[in-house]
Amino acid sequence: MQRCILVVEDDRDIADLVKIHLEDLNCNVTVAHSGAAGFSLAQSKHFDLIILDLMLPELDGLEICRRLRGQEHYTPILMLTAKTTELDRVLGLELGADDYLTKPFSVLELVARVKAIFRRMHALSSRDAAEPETIKVRDLIIDTGSRSVTLNGKSLTLTAKEFDLLAYFAGHPERVFSRSQLLDAVWGHGHGGYEHTVNSHINRLRAKIEVDTADPQYIVTVWGVGYKFSSSDRHAGG
Repeated sequence: MQRCILVVEDDRDIADLVKIHLEDLNCNVTVAHSGAAGFSLAQSKHFDLIILDLMLPELDGLEICRRLRGQEHYTPILMLTAKTTELDRVLGLELGADDYLTKPFSVLELVARVKAIFRRMHALSSRDAAEPETIKVRDLIIDTGSRSVTLNGKSLTLTAKEFDLLAYFAGHPERVFSRSQLLDAVWGHGHGGYEHTVNSHINRLRAKIEVDTADPQYIVTVWGVGYKFSSSDRHAGG
C-alpha cells in the first residue's frame, strides 16, 4: 500500500533530500515550502504522515501542529527542528507531535522514524479493530470508532493524544502503568526522559472527566508506581 506523506520544509535542499528517500519507501510525497501552504495542503487531502519543520515562513510548525490537533481527523506528525533546547521538543510533544528530529539529522534515522510511526499506527488500528468500539464505564462512554467521548450524556472535547491516552487506559482497566510505559504505548519509543508529558496530559484529562480532580474516580494514582483506570465505583487512594 502506497502511503501519502506531506513534507513542510522551507529549506529546499533538505526537502528534496527527504522526498527522494521517502519515495524509495514507495511513498507518495508532497512538498510545501511555507507554513501557510503546508497547512492548506494538510486540510485539502488525507495524508498518512506530515513531516513538519518548526521554523517556517508565514506560519510556524508549532502553530500548524496546534491547529491540526484541534481538528477531528488524526494525522501523525514528525517534527523537525533546528533548535536544541528541551523546551522546543516538549512544546512539540505537548501540542501532539508523534516524534521529532533535531537538525542536522541522519536521513537513515529519519527513514527509521517514519517506519516506526507507520508500524505504531498500524498496531493502534489493529488493536482498535480487536477491541470493542464502545467502552462504557459508569457515566463515561468512549467510542473508539468515532474517537468521541461523552460524560453524563455530554460530549467532551479532547485532543488526539488525550483521547489515545484515555482509550488506552480504559482498554486496560485496573492495570497499573508507570509513566514510562504510558509514554511508550501512547507516544511511542524514543521519548524517554519526557515522562512529565504524561503527567500534564493526565492532569488535563482529569480536569475534563473527573468531578473532583483532588479525588479522581477514573484515572487513579497508584503511589510510587504510576496510574490505573478504575472501573469500580470507588477506589482506595487518589
